[in-house]
Order: sequence, then C-alpha cells, then structure tokens
Amino acid sequence: MNKFFLYARKSTDEPDRQILSIESQIDELKEFATREQLEIVETFIESQTAKEPGRPIFNNMLSLIEKGKASGILAWHPDRLARNSIDGGKIIYLCDLGKIKELKFPTFWFDATPQGKFMLNIAFGQSKYYVDNLSENVKRGLRQKVRRGEQSGQAPTGYLNDKLNKKIIPDVERFRLVRKMFEVYATGNYSLKDTRNLLAQKGLVSKNGKVLTVSNTQMILKNPFYYGMFLFNKELYQGKHEPAISKKLFDKCAEVSARNAHPMKRGINKHIFRGIFLCEECGCGITSEVQKGHTYYRCTKKKGVCTQKYIREEFLAEQANDIIKKVSLSSEWKEFMLAELDKEQASSFHSDALFVQNLKNQIKSVEETLDRLLDAHLDSTITSEEYIGKKQKLLNQKIDFSEKLKDFERKGNRWLELSRQFILDSNQAIIIASEENLEAKRDFLKKIDFKNPWAILSETPVASLCDAPHFGEKTNSETWLGD
Repeated sequence: MNKFFLYARKSTDEPDRQILSIESQIDELKEFATREQLEIVETFIESQTAKEPGRPIFNNMLSLIEKGKASGILAWHPDRLARNSIDGGKIIYLCDLGKIKELKFPTFWFDATPQGKFMLNIAFGQSKYYVDNLSENVKRGLRQKVRRGEQSGQAPTGYLNDKLNKKIIPDVERFRLVRKMFEVYATGNYSLKDTRNLLAQKGLVSKNGKVLTVSNTQMILKNPFYYGMFLFNKELYQGKHEPAISKKLFDKCAEVSARNAHPMKRGINKHIFRGIFLCEECGCGITSEVQKGHTYYRCTKKKGVCTQKYIREEFLAEQANDIIKKVSLSSEWKEFMLAELDKEQASSFHSDALFVQNLKNQIKSVEETLDRLLDAHLDSTITSEEYIGKKQKLLNQKIDFSEKLKDFERKGNRWLELSRQFILDSNQAIIIASEENLEAKRDFLKKIDFKNPWAILSETPVASLCDAPHFGEKTNSETWLGD
C-alpha cells in the first residue's frame, strides 16, 4: 500500500467562501482515506496563498516525497496544492519521475498515466486562470470604484469606513479636529510636533487611542483626500466624500510646510518679528538673537556686503507701529464706507447672477477639457506622464472654481464681506499700534503685507483723517531701517 501525505491549505485572505476550512478538509480527507483504505503517514497544514511559489510547508512535503518518505498526496482538490505554474510543474515532474505514484482527491479523479497527468495539468491551469482572472476582476472593480469617486481601503484619520453602504464618511469625533489641525498649522506659528501636541490635547488621537506621530501628522497635512481629491496609482481623482477643508487652506499648509523645510532652531526666547521683514538694502531675510537680555534683529547678509546694523526689538516695534498707523482708518470713515457697502449690496443682485454663471461656465469648460485630454490619452496622442500631470492641474482648477461657487452661494457676494472685514481691520489698526502686544503687531503686519487694498489705503488722503495725532507724516517706516 502506498503511503500518503495529507495536505490541507486555506489562504487567510481566501476570496472563495465555498472552500472548506482546514478542519473540514482534514475531516473529509480522513473519511475518504478510510473508505479508500489509504495509509496517511503525516499531515501537513498550511495557511498561505498558493498564488505564488515559496510555501515552506508545501516545499518541505515535496522534499520528503523526493526522499521516499511517501509516494502519494491526499488533498481536497488540485487547487489546494497549486495555483501557480511552478508548484504545479513540480508535482507533475515528480509524477514523471515516479516519486509521486498517486494523487487522491475526493472531488477530482487522477491516475499516473499520460491522460491523468494531462487532466491534472488542465486542473492546475484552471486554478491559475481562476487566480489571474480574480485579480483582474478585483482591479477592474477598483478602477470602477475610482471612477465613481470612491477611494478604496482604510479611511484616513477623521473619516470612517461605512461597511454597510461601502462609503467613507466623516468621523463624528475626529472630523472637526482634523480640520482644526489644518487651521492651526496654516497659521505658521506651530511646527508639526507642536501642531500634533496641541490637537492631541483636544482629543485627536489614532483609532487605537495613541497620540499621532509627527510623520502621521505630516501625511495628513499632505493628503489631498481632505480637500476632496484622492490618489490612485499616482493619479489624482475627484472624490464624492465630504471634504474636511478647502483647497485654499490645503495650499496654505503646503506653503507653510515648504517654508519650514529647513527650520531654524528655536530657543526659549520668542523672536516675534523674525521672518516677516526683508532688508531693503540687499533683500536678505532678517534674523534675530538675544544679547544681554535684549532681542536684536539684523540682516543675514547672505548675499554679500550689507551696511545695515543691528536694531533692538523695542525700536523695531516703534517702526512697526508707524507701518500699522499708515493703514489705520478713522471711525468716521469706517461708518461712511460700511454704509456705502450696504448700498452696493442692494444693487448687486444682477452682477451676482452673472458671477455665478461665469463660474459654472468655467467648471464646464474644465470638464470638457478633461474629456478631450482623456481622448488624447486613449488615442496615444500624449504619454501617460503628460496625461497625469495635465489632469491633476485641471482637476485642481475645477476644485478651485467649485469651491468659489460653493463659497459664494453660501456667503453671498464674497467681496462685500471681505471689504467689510478690511474696513473693520483697518479701523482696529490704531488700537493695535497703541498697545504693547507684540504678537498682535506681528499678526497684523503679516495680514497687511502692503498689497492691495492695504497699499491703496496707506497712500490715500483718507488716511489723514485718522485720529492718530501724528498720522499722515511722511516716513520711511515701511522699509527696513538700521540703527
């Protein structure tokens, strides 16, 4: 009587739910061996896919067969032995050598004849075809899901996998905190570690309750999923999930990240005005250091010779006050300009409709361009690299237009709101200049940056009506001055 090895296998990720469990396979095979009067000398159990060669237990079994420890294999079906051409070929080759005299399957007939080996080869080929076809079906399903705007896999931090509806939905507990993370980092006042620590205090932790690592924080801030897009095979797609932030905020975080790529080491001293001035003489940045209890600012002089000297923080603060006062608006002018804005809003309904229609036309134009771009890619007119790059640019444009449209529909005429805020901010300038709060002065300087409309306000005679007694005097305070 030939001696048999019993081999039972099931993948941990086995997609075929009809395949018996390992315990069931063993029970069925032992009953079959009893009926057929087969002698089982050893049982081999393996929980590993057979799609690729390299199963250690399977290879060990074949090695023992080559040594003559057994001359037959008992398995539930040929696909339990091999789903790849190499392992299937080994078994047939051992049959050709006479090392394997019998293969027994409750669900498949085999004998060691040319016809039997031919049928076995077909069974192995069908098993491989099943795996290959299954892989293609899975890939096709993923591509279809991507076309619907759905990202596959684990939901990122701040979202959850809705297994019932097979969608990614906001996590009620962490969605708001992830948005806050972007808002905090976009200020430029916090490092990745500081941002992580601040949000951890507010309750933003991983799903297993641990504090996010700095690398996790960086991955979140760089993930386009949070503004409504997602990557699949290095290609950007528009998602149907609810965005956590606007693309404008995402881009702001990217700017901060680029600026902090080579951060300077910070001590315990605060350098309030570092990073917001440039030297007028040579255009270099302004750095700071502490000497004898005082904070001094100076040109970095990285471009060569520069004659500018040090200046103490309190004197620099005085110059900052002069800059802020130049864009200060009196309360009288504030009330007058707000009243004019109210009149403008009442007469802007027609222009609002034109603005909305223009945005819709731009979105439609981008969509048509995307269709033409896809046709060009399918016709091999452009390369895959060109297609992916242009597609990403167009999708980002579409997101920008869509966000502007949503923002306008939600808030009405946006420029009126921005104008109101500008007027209110400029009215607060004289208060900020008169206080000792250096952080407030710094934040206001970052806001004005002497670009329109702040530049217009600093040069207009309207500013001469400000309540500041010496406001309106011609100074060079908007430039860097040496001491």
